[in-house]
Parts: sequence; C-alpha cells; structure tokens
Amino acid sequence: MATNDVGGAGGGLSLSQQRQRAAFWFIAPMLAALFCVAAWPLMRTIWFSLTNTALSDLYGGEWIGFDNYLSLRVLDSGRWIWRGTLVDPAWWNAVWNTVRFAFVSVFFETILGLIVALVLNAEFKGRGLVRAAILIPWAIPTIVSAKMWAWMLNDQFGILNDIMLRLGLIDQKIAWTASVDTAMYAVLTVDIWKTTPFMALLILAGLQMVPRDIYEAAKLDGINPVKVFFKITLPLIRPALAVAIIFRMLDALRIFDLVYVLTPNSAATKTMSVISRENMIDFDKFAYGAAQSTLLFAIIALFVSLYIWLGKVDLSGEGQK
Repeated sequence: MATNDVGGAGGGLSLSQQRQRAAFWFIAPMLAALFCVAAWPLMRTIWFSLTNTALSDLYGGEWIGFDNYLSLRVLDSGRWIWRGTLVDPAWWNAVWNTVRFAFVSVFFETILGLIVALVLNAEFKGRGLVRAAILIPWAIPTIVSAKMWAWMLNDQFGILNDIMLRLGLIDQKIAWTASVDTAMYAVLTVDIWKTTPFMALLILAGLQMVPRDIYEAAKLDGINPVKVFFKITLPLIRPALAVAIIFRMLDALRIFDLVYVLTPNSAATKTMSVISRENMIDFDKFAYGAAQSTLLFAIIALFVSLYIWLGKVDLSGEGQK
C-alpha cells in the first residue's frame, strides 16, 4: 500500500528517479548562475573571435570565419602571406612565457607548500599562530603585493638592491622588473612568495585526513621517517596534492594582474591574458583579442585534461583501476 502511495505521488517514478529529479531541481539555480557568468560569456567570446567586431561597435561585426586564427591573404604586390593569431610571433612568445611561468611557479610552490604543510601539521606550541601568519602573503590582494614588490625591486630606491649592495652580493643596482634578463625571475619570485601559502593550505587539509595511528604503527616498527613520507604520507595525500596542483595550474595559466602591474609592456613576461587584453582594449582589435582568449581557454582545458589523463588522477581519492 505504501509503495503505491509513493508511486502515485511521484507519477509512477521509482524512489531513485524521484531523488534524481529532486537533485536536479536543487542544482538548477547553480547551473543557471554558471551559464550566466561562465558559459554565456565564453560562447560570446568564441562568437566574437569569428567576426571582425571592434570595441567601439560590439554588435556591428561581420562573420569572417577563422581569419582571426589563421588566414591566407594576398598583398597589393601579389605576394601571399599568412595572417592570424596562430602565425603571430607575439602570440607564441606569450604562450611560451605563460607555460614557462606556470610550470616553474607551480613546481616550486608545490615543493615549498608541501614542506610548509608538513611543518604546520606537526605538534608544537603556537602552531595556530604560525598557521595564521603563514597565510598573510596569500591574503594580501595581488595588486597590493605587486606594487609592494615593485617598490622593493626598484633599481633606484628599492630595498633589495640596497641590501645586496651593502652585503657585496652585487656591484651595481639591477633593474629587476625592467631588464629582459631578470623580469621573469622577478615575477616568479613574487608569485611563489604569494601563492605558496595557498598550496600549503590545500596540502595541509589532505594531511589532516591521514589517520594518526598509521604513523604510530610505523614508529613502533622502527620505519625511517623518510620512508614513511614516501610510502605512507605521499600516497595518502595524492588526491589533495592533485587538486592543489590543478587549481594552481589553472590560476598560473591565466596570470594577468601580477604581470600587468609588475612588468607592464615587457615582452619577456607578457602572457596570453596580457596580450589578449592588449589587443582587445589598447589596440582596438577586439575580435583578434577574442580569438586569443578562446585559444587561451583551449590551452588551459588541454593542460588540465592531459594532467588528469596522464596522472590517472582520481579527485575522489578512491583510486583508479
């Protein structure tokens, strides 16, 4: 009798189907919000990249296909030439800068974040205060961090040059953010300083989930601490580590504000986001910049997909067979 009542109330649906329907209606508002703030702007950007839209007239563009990506044009002299983002040296320079920045920064942030997380996971007096203090660089807005480090790295009145000169480490002042040779190192230093606490926080969350009795058993068995780390700790925090790396890689590939403030107009550090914004706003090549933004999205999706596939990452922590 009860079964018939449930079936009647659900229109003949099983209990599992009713739960699925209820779950859909619960997440429907979130899906609608994601469509408005993510999916729709992405689709509009892709559409703009296939037109000749200008910033001054966003609704007056005409369809030109893939000309913003790659096209073959004949000049007045009769010579044929390839044009478009995919044959633009400035774009490929930005791609190289972005990829190099992403891999180097994420590598060092992961290593340093893991070390910091292991220290914060240990039992010692004042651990709570240290945990709060270590998050200060991450809590500071990126714009503020960039301006603060820009003053410190300034070649004329920067404190870093002054300290290094006093210590005899350098014999003349260095334009850290203006020089082609040091600009990328300056950006990497600031980003690693700022984002390492974020990595440490995510890894620390994974360490907190590791049962303490495993370490107690390993200690009783007299297992070397280094072996415990590589055989017990690292495998158990692998899902948390994977999530931290993916999140950080997404941010690193989209880096804009730090580069834009710290090293403006520097070809040595110009990233895909910076050159896309430059074309869309500064040079009034809105459609061309939209094509570069679309390629940036495709590159990010490709990197994340390859990382998950090659690493066999299981974000649920249950492992893959």
